[in-house]
Amino acid sequence: MVRVPLTISERERGERLGSVLRRARGSRSIVDVATEAGISPETLRKIERGRIPTPAFFTVVAVADILGMSVDALLAEVAQVPDARHDGEQVVATLAR
Repeated sequence: MVRVPLTISERERGERLGSVLRRARGSRSIVDVATEAGISPETLRKIERGRIPTPAFFTVVAVADILGMSVDALLAEVAQVPDARHDGEQVVATLAR
């Protein structure tokens, strides 16, 4: 199966996701957060750097939970639009791929 290349907006959204998660992590170590979320530190590092622009939905939920963020708040920050519900649904659909 051939994977369709990501659009520029999908890559940019992945970079915003990584940036938001990185800011939320603050001074906590990447190893501690990743371990608590049940993922590898390398996976979290790649998400934060935007190298995994469409991570699995449940991975994002697990990391957000460890960081004390609601999924709604995370989506609103990543979407960066006044009506985050509409764009947030698109983000969820992209993350769920």
